[in-house]
Amino acid sequence: MPSLAKNWLVAIGAIASVWGVALPTKAQALLPYTPQLESSMLEEQGIALVQDAIQLVRFEQYELALPRAELAVQLAPDAFETWFVLGTLYVQQEDFDKGIETLLKAQRIAPEEAGIYFTLGSAYFQQEEYRKAVEEIEAGLKYEPEALEALFDLGNSYLMLQEYPDAIAAYEKAVDLEAEFWPGVNNIGLVKYEQGNIAEAIEYWEESIVIEPEAAEPLLAIAVARFIQGQEQEALKMGEAALELDRKYAELDFLEQNLWGDRLLRDAQQFLQTPQIQAFLSQFPG
Repeated sequence: MPSLAKNWLVAIGAIASVWGVALPTKAQALLPYTPQLESSMLEEQGIALVQDAIQLVRFEQYELALPRAELAVQLAPDAFETWFVLGTLYVQQEDFDKGIETLLKAQRIAPEEAGIYFTLGSAYFQQEEYRKAVEEIEAGLKYEPEALEALFDLGNSYLMLQEYPDAIAAYEKAVDLEAEFWPGVNNIGLVKYEQGNIAEAIEYWEESIVIEPEAAEPLLAIAVARFIQGQEQEALKMGEAALELDRKYAELDFLEQNLWGDRLLRDAQQFLQTPQIQAFLSQFPG
């Protein structure tokens, strides 16, 4: 499951929703951090420019969105929203230092705005500064304790720190808020596997599939686990079904991006190198 991972677009999406701008949904990856906008806080031109930037993001025209957001902060420098949008755009372009600096300016203006903390946490996560990510997300949760996706990000950060009990606790809080939040259930399985609890991991992945039958990740994870348990024929059949859904899961780098740990990656590599899986994958060009 990706760190929701790339949460910059979520902040943009949240602001877009306030202005009634529809953005495309991106499964598993985006978090609805919603600042409360007051149009009276912004100069008229600043508002228009930020709205333009959001529309351009909708069409993935990020290079055009950025200069509008930069001008917006000049026109409305006392509005945290303009800094927030600009900071998320810098993060989107992987200019993390500038993004963090800009988001910190938004945070100084609006120190109780949870979304800024969450977006900073995302930026630090992408820099692999997982401890700082935890600190920012936990600070934001003090203001918005039932932020589902922030709890998920918190779990991901603890997972990368290999602080497994804290990771599970964060995921469980997310699932308590939304019982069918399958990414949280799935990632508890990832933690359980790294702890050596293969049977428990399988149970969580099976629950994920019940919630989301078309999810390739938990299906492949079960296939890998079954293979390691010696149930080879069942595992190979499940693995082919998973890779039929999404062949990106045959790439170890992609699995690592989805936070598969060392133990699961090692076992996945062994599984993916089996002659039957290799033959299956060879059917697909490229």
